[in-house]
Amino acid sequence: MGAVVAFLIGSFAIWGIGDIFRGYGMATAAKIGRTEITTEQFRQIYNDRLQQIGRQLGRSLTMEQARTLGLDRQVLAQLTADMALDQRAQSLRLGLPDAEIVRRITSIPGFQTPAGQFDHDRFVQAIREAGYTEQRFVAEQRRNTVRNQLSDTIRGGPLAPKAAVELKDRYENEQRAAEYVLFDHAQAGEIAAPAPDALARYFEERKVLFRAPEYRKLLIVKALPSDEANWGEVSDDEIKTAYDEHPDAFGTPERRQLQEMVYPTMEAAAADAERITKGASFSDIAKERGIADKDLDLGTLTKSAIIDRTIADAAFALKEGETSAPVEGRFGVALVHVIKIEPGQIKPLAEIAPEIKREIATERAKAKIGPIYDKMEDTRGEGHTLAEAAATLNLPVRTVELDRSGRDPNGKPVPDLPDAQRLLAAAFSTDVGYDADPLQAQGGGYIWFSVEGTTPSRERTLDEVRDKVEASWREDEIAKRLQEKAEAFLGKLKGGSNFAETARAEGLKVETVSGLKRGTASPPLSASVTDKVFATPKDAVASAEAEQPGEEVVFRVTDVVLPKTDMAADAAKTMAQELNSRLADDLFSQYVAKVESEIGVTINRNAISQVVSGGAINTGPGNDDSDLNF
Repeated sequence: MGAVVAFLIGSFAIWGIGDIFRGYGMATAAKIGRTEITTEQFRQIYNDRLQQIGRQLGRSLTMEQARTLGLDRQVLAQLTADMALDQRAQSLRLGLPDAEIVRRITSIPGFQTPAGQFDHDRFVQAIREAGYTEQRFVAEQRRNTVRNQLSDTIRGGPLAPKAAVELKDRYENEQRAAEYVLFDHAQAGEIAAPAPDALARYFEERKVLFRAPEYRKLLIVKALPSDEANWGEVSDDEIKTAYDEHPDAFGTPERRQLQEMVYPTMEAAAADAERITKGASFSDIAKERGIADKDLDLGTLTKSAIIDRTIADAAFALKEGETSAPVEGRFGVALVHVIKIEPGQIKPLAEIAPEIKREIATERAKAKIGPIYDKMEDTRGEGHTLAEAAATLNLPVRTVELDRSGRDPNGKPVPDLPDAQRLLAAAFSTDVGYDADPLQAQGGGYIWFSVEGTTPSRERTLDEVRDKVEASWREDEIAKRLQEKAEAFLGKLKGGSNFAETARAEGLKVETVSGLKRGTASPPLSASVTDKVFATPKDAVASAEAEQPGEEVVFRVTDVVLPKTDMAADAAKTMAQELNSRLADDLFSQYVAKVESEIGVTINRNAISQVVSGGAINTGPGNDDSDLNF
């Protein structure tokens, strides 16, 4: 233990934030004060975050989706804020004694034995599985602790006043009721076909809506693992071996709720084991030894989740309710007790064999991609065209013509486009004849393309799009007629007519709705209609566009129910906590912005854009920087 503590303390002197974000002579993505983040480092952090979100969603997130979510801005904002706070903490000479950092690390439950002692082996295994070195983990714990102390100091002040809680309660929980009539397509009546001159005028005024998009003719070559996989090379024995070695991957593995008592000697454990065989209970012996239930509990675990393989084998050889013989584990002699068994549901080999075969074949195929990439790039570097380079490797060449949405000139989606969103984005930002860099596909492999020609966007003639123009004209006419009817109905109500009587006279059905809350929809009332209901006084009338485009709703607010805020109630306390948190976040954001302004933040937008667009920063498959530490 003493050696571990000495190592942890010693590591502080050789590891610091400047070492983590040093430029290495590479392009700089951002500079925060005296700290630089290279383009390569930002790319790795960004990709790590992209993969993390993908694991949470259970599916891959495309570059385009990530850009839509603003992931690049989130990652960059977090990095700059953290770096700025670290430098401010250093300038304020904030810090913790090395021994306190050691105490915090060694007290983390995941690094301790069931007896509550720090275990170096568990510590090393856990942080390595998370992708850390010991030095990096210690340095990050120090930075996070100091950073959090600074953050907590700034956030600790603001408290929301009672009036703010009451306003929030009213905004969220006020309810309204209304009566309404719907002017839908059926109310529009017969719409006669447009006169030729009217349709022509309509088209001339809206020509831009019917323009033909720009089309690009692309030559596409791809080398993907799925293309290179040779299923015939995977034997039945290999499939069975993979199945036997990783059963948990093919269903829900068995889980067991376990308890464990650790003993100083084999003799002491054997004595208690003998008492259990004679009728004593595991829990009674634990009580005699003064061990609390929480200190016995290992949790409900799969076999693979138990770090100590000897303990795992013993625990999963028992029946429910049984206690093991003494087991010589990595952390001492132990007795293991099974409280409950949750049976696993593993798919049979016959059912899962095709999937295993495909995965093995795909993994093997990935190894073939590197040489293909090198040969393609070498051949292109010698001045050969993409088609000529592909021919040297017998790679198929595909030619397609499409618009920015991936549709062909007939308006049909072009099938089987590899990594379609990124390919289209790159193709429509590349000039004709330009030797574009290959795209690295999300699932591995590469996509090459060249723009062979373009068909500029142009105005279409009326004859080319007559059907579309007539359909658009008809929808506009229906919407105009319904709006006129709704305005006429609303005018009568504002003139003093009774809502129900006026509706009955015009053959309209009056509907009622209650319990409306802001921002919620109650079809055919959209959320925007509901918001307009809340902007209308009680007994007043108004109109709004219904859920379906072109349809109209005329309504009268019949009731307003205001909540009574009880500051002692759990709901009000929760609202107060939310407001306090938001006030604290706002204050902290202003503090971070002030610090960043003082120390200076410079962003290389071109470098960030290159990372986010998926552009190739490395020049070959051998330059994977996944082992970079931050």
